[in-house]
Amino acid sequence: MPNQDVHSGPGLHHQTFGRLSDGRAVTEYRLRNAAGFELRFLDLGGIVTTILAPDRQNRFANVNLDHADLALYEQNPGYFGALIGRFANRIGGAAFTLGGKRYDLAANNGPNTLHGGAVGIDKAIWDVRAAQSGTSLSAVLTHTSPDGEEGFPGALKMEIVYSLHEENEFRIDYKATTTAETVLNLTNHAYFNLAGNDQGSILDHIIEINAERFTPVDLNGIPTGEIAPVEGTPLDFRTAKPIGAGIRIPHPQILRQNGYDHNFVLEKPAPHALTLAARVYDPKSGRIMEVETTEPGVQFYTANYLGGGSAGTAGVAYRQSDAFCLETQHFPDSPNQPDFPTTVLQPGHIFTSSTIYRFKTDRD
Repeated sequence: MPNQDVHSGPGLHHQTFGRLSDGRAVTEYRLRNAAGFELRFLDLGGIVTTILAPDRQNRFANVNLDHADLALYEQNPGYFGALIGRFANRIGGAAFTLGGKRYDLAANNGPNTLHGGAVGIDKAIWDVRAAQSGTSLSAVLTHTSPDGEEGFPGALKMEIVYSLHEENEFRIDYKATTTAETVLNLTNHAYFNLAGNDQGSILDHIIEINAERFTPVDLNGIPTGEIAPVEGTPLDFRTAKPIGAGIRIPHPQILRQNGYDHNFVLEKPAPHALTLAARVYDPKSGRIMEVETTEPGVQFYTANYLGGGSAGTAGVAYRQSDAFCLETQHFPDSPNQPDFPTTVLQPGHIFTSSTIYRFKTDRD
């Protein structure tokens, strides 16, 4: 468990969190605005451990699933709160071809590569420094993935900024450059429960997703290449409805993924516009979370594989549908899907992406 942090005011503060099994030290950082809205994260994988957000009565709770200790974060098979890369989501067959050359990757999800391979950026210790712009408090995380790591070409230099705004916004800005032609897809894998991370099921949460289409998957969770309409399926969230309303409908896509674990094609006026991806409302607490992103897609995941084998600091075992994820992203398996938006990054070019998680209540 972390040592006591004696700092309580706004700004970026840090405290020792512990040591990994190989002896590396891990530090927890904290950003807090004047209203008490708070973000905590580790330099290990940029893992978000805490998002303290107020309910309609201005009572604060952690709306992000956490782990009880560092040993669980070191294992972290569910990628709780972590930065994900080099390639978020799945690459089918654990391989892709780029510039006429085949690149073989680790198969860590059946026959596929998931979330960057066996040792993705979620396992790295990131460098962290403070920054400030106006009333926005920020932490700048930097890390370079060497050429060939996990089979990906090019040394990938990443700078990711976590910002906290006075309007209770948590913003993530991603930037990356490469020394050789490569593919990348970066996201954050926070698990949300707007009632509080010790409150159980999120099936009563009401969700709206700004998508008329999605990318259906095969039995291995890999996109078929089709971009299909959500209309007439349980994946139609164009009008807000409870998450649980369609999760037990025996639709092939729901059955294949054991619930929701699908990429939605976001509606955008321009390809890289910062636009609404989703809005989630918890009637119990009155908390609302809006997600905006420049990315073309968002993966909506209902924690289908949490089986009670881990618990958080509140002492509650996490089970299926105790949280949801909204992972802003390019589409899964894009390196093998020529009709999907490209994930190729060339030397001399800069990859940029932004996502905002905005927290409000039904009294705002």
